[in-house]
Amino acid sequence: MAETTGEYIQHHLTNLTYGYLPEKGWTFAHSADEATAMGFWSINVDSMFWSIGLGVLFLWLFGSVAKRATSGVPDGMQNAIEMIIEFIQDTTQSIFHYKNDLVAPLALTIFVWVFLMNLMDLVPVDWIPMLATAAGISHMKIVPTTDPNITMAMALSVFVLILYYSIKNKGGLGFLKELSLHPFPSVWAIPVNFVLEFVTLIAKPLSLGLRLFGNMYAGEMIFVLIALMYSAHALGLSEGILMLSGGAMQLVWALFHVIVITLQAFIFAVLTIVYLAQAHEVDEH
Repeated sequence: MAETTGEYIQHHLTNLTYGYLPEKGWTFAHSADEATAMGFWSINVDSMFWSIGLGVLFLWLFGSVAKRATSGVPDGMQNAIEMIIEFIQDTTQSIFHYKNDLVAPLALTIFVWVFLMNLMDLVPVDWIPMLATAAGISHMKIVPTTDPNITMAMALSVFVLILYYSIKNKGGLGFLKELSLHPFPSVWAIPVNFVLEFVTLIAKPLSLGLRLFGNMYAGEMIFVLIALMYSAHALGLSEGILMLSGGAMQLVWALFHVIVITLQAFIFAVLTIVYLAQAHEVDEH
């Protein structure tokens, strides 16, 4: 653990970053200041490792269950996965009323992948960072969705699909008309309409990425603050009372956080469906 409370918190909220430093060349950052100095072309290695790893886990898990699926009474894992698939399919059908075979699988992928990344927040905050430190790795954040680079990358991927299907279904001119002639159907109101609609359009990826990041980052911060209670010098109270209080608070927050991580994954998936449905809407007037 770091010497002070501030160092402890900063250590747990700093990514393992690889990038270029003028005085050191290409290297791993050993502090938040070095990570900041690396600039745009640095990469958060831990976020990439855990997000890709959990994505591979998702593909392997669903693929293996699909290969051994039976038509009879399903086992526990097959039953759970079938429930998730049916839930996402029903949700998609209730929102998206167009023909597009991509939307439901995309929503399923987003829901499960984001859920698995969020689920890492329930791993005690010191376990994996301590193992990483023992292995000579300075920092290790294991919740990819607490990294805005991950959440905004997912949001921008969805945004690209929104633009693609908007232009595909409405045409380039139709898409421009939608941005220019709504909500006020007057040529004189085109500048005002464009500003309003453009802001609404840009708000879509921002709402997707920043909402997920903000909620998960706040949840991680609370876990870190609760973990401080296991250190008796943090508040100057007896170690036994702090550990008992910290353990109880960890359990309560973890149980509540199960709802949070599931809800955030569901919101990201549902908003994706809603935005793609809007991209398929064609104004006939």
